[in-house]
Amino acid sequence: MHGVRRELLAQQAESLGLALDEVRIPPQCVNPIYEARMEEALRAHYENGVRRVAFGDIFLEDLREYREKNLTRIGMTAIFPIWKRDTRELTRELVARGYRAITVCVDGKVLDQSFAGRMLDETFFHDLPAYADPCGENGEFHTFVFDGPGFRRPVPFSVGEVVARDGFYFCDLIPKEKGEDK
Repeated sequence: MHGVRRELLAQQAESLGLALDEVRIPPQCVNPIYEARMEEALRAHYENGVRRVAFGDIFLEDLREYREKNLTRIGMTAIFPIWKRDTRELTRELVARGYRAITVCVDGKVLDQSFAGRMLDETFFHDLPAYADPCGENGEFHTFVFDGPGFRRPVPFSVGEVVARDGFYFCDLIPKEKGEDK
């Protein structure tokens, strides 16, 4: 969905000191396949003692219920640390704390192509139309966080081309070697 290269996801996880557990799903994946693959991956974690899974959802009740239902089937609990937080306040915190993120996918029905490949900063949030949620909670945009608290170092990349596909604008992020400037 987001179109971020796997190499960048691996570098992001490494910079954060986290293990990356990839769950492969086919393009245009239907829910039964998605749910079966996620359940298989989560059961492996359950067998290793993991009982809770954190999500970054903020206010979509149906999505929260869906996640809770799927986790309950395998004996796990969902936690939502930023649930019902004001999204404008969350964006201010994001910038103030020094996180750096770039838009990698933009819903063309909601935002124009100029929002793809932009840094999430005060200018971005100023330019965002009033009808769009500043955290993209309704799917207006998706991001790649590449630096900030918890990162050992920024994830190096260069911004590639923006392409239109299936009603979305995707910005390609091209991995750079460690040590190259961002």
